[in-house]
Amino acid sequence: MTQRVDLATVMDRMAIDEVVTGYAVAVDDGDWAAYRALFTPAGRADYSSAGGIEGPAAEVADWLAQTMELFPVRQHLIVNRLIRLEDRDGSPGDRAEVRADFLNPMRLAGPGSDASVTAPNFVAAGRYAFVLARTARDGWRLTRVTVHEKWRHMSA
Repeated sequence: MTQRVDLATVMDRMAIDEVVTGYAVAVDDGDWAAYRALFTPAGRADYSSAGGIEGPAAEVADWLAQTMELFPVRQHLIVNRLIRLEDRDGSPGDRAEVRADFLNPMRLAGPGSDASVTAPNFVAAGRYAFVLARTARDGWRLTRVTVHEKWRHMSA
């Protein structure tokens, strides 16, 4: 590889990492416009392993907006990111896959105005499979997100 290809690969990896981090921040902050913007127009998300839905990203964002009202406090930690860039004869291509583990502590909504203090905690964990494509206009965007939930726990 040349230095130019090496630099392009590093820049791609950083841009992809920014999309994955943006995904976690959008869900945690309930910023559904930002969530939608992370996907290509045909992008899809699959939360079926966690009891959710699978479908176009815009529809899934609407479902998440409603579902996440149950969890006013949430924090996605996405770690162990394994990024695989498409290789086009030694140069980076326009497709990437990311496998990343997640730990997602949340607090359920409870009664009263200060429910986050007394409500139970809920933790889910598993692995994400992200598929991304480089777009001409917006750079790297998600074409598919699949959640593979491995375990969950609720405590008072």
